[in-house]
Amino acid sequence: MHPHSHPQSPPPGCPAHGADGGGDDGGVIPLHGPEFAADPQAFYEYLRKQGPAGDVELAPGVRATLVTEYAAALKVLQNTDLFARDSRRWRALNEGEVPADSPVLPMLAYRPNCLFSDGADHMRLRQAVTDSLAKVDSHRLGRHVEHVSTYLANQFCDRGSADLLAEYAKLVSLLVFNELFGCPAEIGDRLVSAMSDLYDGVNAEQANAQLTQSLLNLVALKRRRPDADVTSWLMQHHAGLTDEEMVHQLVTLLGGGSEPVQNLIANSLQLLLSDERYSGGQHGAGLLVEDAINEVLWNSPPLANYAAHYPTRDVELSGVPLRTGDLVMVSFAAANTDPALSASRYTFSKRAHLAWGAGPHACPAKDPAQLIAITAIEKLLNHLPDVELAVPAAHLTWRQGAFQRALESLPARFAPVRPERAPLNSPWAAGGRSAAAAAPPEPVAKPAKTSWWSTFLSWRRQ
Repeated sequence: MHPHSHPQSPPPGCPAHGADGGGDDGGVIPLHGPEFAADPQAFYEYLRKQGPAGDVELAPGVRATLVTEYAAALKVLQNTDLFARDSRRWRALNEGEVPADSPVLPMLAYRPNCLFSDGADHMRLRQAVTDSLAKVDSHRLGRHVEHVSTYLANQFCDRGSADLLAEYAKLVSLLVFNELFGCPAEIGDRLVSAMSDLYDGVNAEQANAQLTQSLLNLVALKRRRPDADVTSWLMQHHAGLTDEEMVHQLVTLLGGGSEPVQNLIANSLQLLLSDERYSGGQHGAGLLVEDAINEVLWNSPPLANYAAHYPTRDVELSGVPLRTGDLVMVSFAAANTDPALSASRYTFSKRAHLAWGAGPHACPAKDPAQLIAITAIEKLLNHLPDVELAVPAAHLTWRQGAFQRALESLPARFAPVRPERAPLNSPWAAGGRSAAAAAPPEPVAKPAKTSWWSTFLSWRRQ
């Protein structure tokens, strides 16, 4: 919890503060804008004064009830009969109260996948996902993360400075997920570009169309030529997913997987490089990295506020009245820092936090996600042992928006080092060449934004 965030009045920027001439909105607290991005815990602390859940605005014109109490959050996440996930139940949307061009709609609108389904539909789709992810070989995944990490670090290691978010964390997650889902170069390049634009809010409509078309192409390819990848395993599952279901499962798995992993890597690096408890030690120690990741998952989870639910009938949640079809969201960040847990939460198991959700909709990919983050961070810190932040931690800025806790950039500096060559024992190395027979690799040009995946494939097959 932020040590200086103990507001006796609403945080600056809240309409309830009166700074906006306010009070006409009934005291709804905005989870958008620079004030919330700068210090979300101040907003959560003020919301707790309303009780276990409070009224918030996710974006202009989009209201929700945000659950900030740990115990109440578990009630919502675990009670599927009373709190449904299908956003076609969202009363305000159905009654035309939500702006059609709202930036939060893509995260909340219904898709035929396990995130937005309930009951038997959810069980069928969820089983296809969990069974497919269970086939991922953790050893091969770890090796692949190491190769991706080496390749990306090679792009800037001799320069002495880098933005570890844009040049490393973001691309690690995208390139690793491309491998998991079996993307060939031409499709993978389009997916990297489209996902990047969607995250950055650049040409969102065009990026969404490119993402959908790329995934349709991937599904068509895997129908013809299945392989040992998550896309093929999903397709072959006895659940019998249609092409439409395949695309929407992949959107959620790729988008929901790569963005939180990106932010977990970046937020953990920020903690490791700025907190003297970590920065004074040996960077490469695996336990140290795991401790930092666990602290981030407790105190600054990458997916801060999400898990949209809709009451199936009028109900009270720990004394808070809710109407049928209300948008009820869980604040993982606020629940994890609930003062009621302060005396005991660090004695909980590492899985007691809610950063991965809980109940039947808990993240099915938390183990590979944590493996990716640990491996990527360890590889970078071993490659650049003297890396440090290029600006004071207090000068870092955070992206605006209700859903995530995400840095805008993570500038770092370090003593320049020579790039590493592609691993000769890579499982993808062309022809299985031995070290003795291999010629020194030719340098690979720095890729354009549209060709990261194909350039990486060329590098690792040298």
